Amino acid sequence: MSAKARRILTLNAISRKGLARLPEGYVVGNDVAEPDGILVRSHAMHDMAIPASVMAIGRAGAGTNNIPVKQMSERGIVVFNAPGANANAVKELVIAGMIMGARNLAPALCFVSRLEGDAERLHEQVEAGKKQYVGHELAGRTLGVVGLGAIGSMVADAAIRLGMHVIGFDPEITVEAAWRLPAQVKKAASVEDLVKHADFVSLHVPFLPATRDLINAERINLMRKGTVLLNFARDGIVSEPAVLDGLNQGRLHAYVCDFPSNLLRQHPRFVALPHLGASTEEAEENCAVMVAEQLADYLENGNILNSVNFPNINMPRESTWRLAIANANVPNMLGQISTALAGAGLNIHNMLNKSKGDLAYTLVDVDSAVPEAVLLALAGIEGVLRVRYLPAE
Repeated sequence: MSAKARRILTLNAISRKGLARLPEGYVVGNDVAEPDGILVRSHAMHDMAIPASVMAIGRAGAGTNNIPVKQMSERGIVVFNAPGANANAVKELVIAGMIMGARNLAPALCFVSRLEGDAERLHEQVEAGKKQYVGHELAGRTLGVVGLGAIGSMVADAAIRLGMHVIGFDPEITVEAAWRLPAQVKKAASVEDLVKHADFVSLHVPFLPATRDLINAERINLMRKGTVLLNFARDGIVSEPAVLDGLNQGRLHAYVCDFPSNLLRQHPRFVALPHLGASTEEAEENCAVMVAEQLADYLENGNILNSVNFPNINMPRESTWRLAIANANVPNMLGQISTALAGAGLNIHNMLNKSKGDLAYTLVDVDSAVPEAVLLALAGIEGVLRVRYLPAE
């Protein structure tokens, strides 16, 4: 299929700067039938009938909770996201949240909004009431960061520049993330160790079964009295009943998050924003640009970068004829692929295989055109999920 024939369905408004990164000739819109790829932001896809034509889904953001990733994996559909593209936007909001919590800005604003009277009366009420909202500065305080990926490391760096001490915990930190981390960040042995020594705790982990209620009653009871808890990751990683008890008991001075809650919203020291973490023009553009480029490279060349279900893989083209094969991560898959190609008299010019958990992915460049019968034979190998033929134009 030529680049000019690619069809992309958009399920939300996607930044024009991102769409401009798709190759010329792509058909893009919110009513495209039989799409090759889908670009999405927040649209819920779990109950959506995803066409058989779809080869990839690009999420213009980091989280993919709105996409049925497991089902897509079973169909050999690659799901992309844009990790780190919104990191600066979230970092700035976390810093704002720390200041709001430390300086009691939310209740102070509510206090001012209720004032009445002439200028003299207004001045009297301000002078009498401001003592209720005395806070403290960030410099010299300790921030604990749980999760040291793109956002967590930027938050740590910003806090250090504000004169704070920083401790961090991330049992699955990557080598790349470790290189990004400021040298001043001290390593905590566990979440429990971190919360015991922090004045502020900021959460930057994905919402998974292992992170559900990561902050619970037991961990809140370990915190210093007056801790400010910040959650700009996902609402499910914090137990709201435990937070309410912590606020009422004074163990938590404030809970600042990006997720409104019926249980907590009436509490004077609960500060909730309407999911503004990535809501900047810059972040939306960065996410759209990143995911559009990834989607196009996959559709045209079979390369994968920042997939949540398949491995990263990149093989420069050295031949006109390329095969991209998504398969289960099982023994002898490469042998069966090689045998099928050799049996058809096709010489393998280059081959690269990578795996990620239960899934694997193979790129093969061959020295001559691949007949349809060979594609059918490859698709018939047990464990093969999808075969794509990508001859260069």
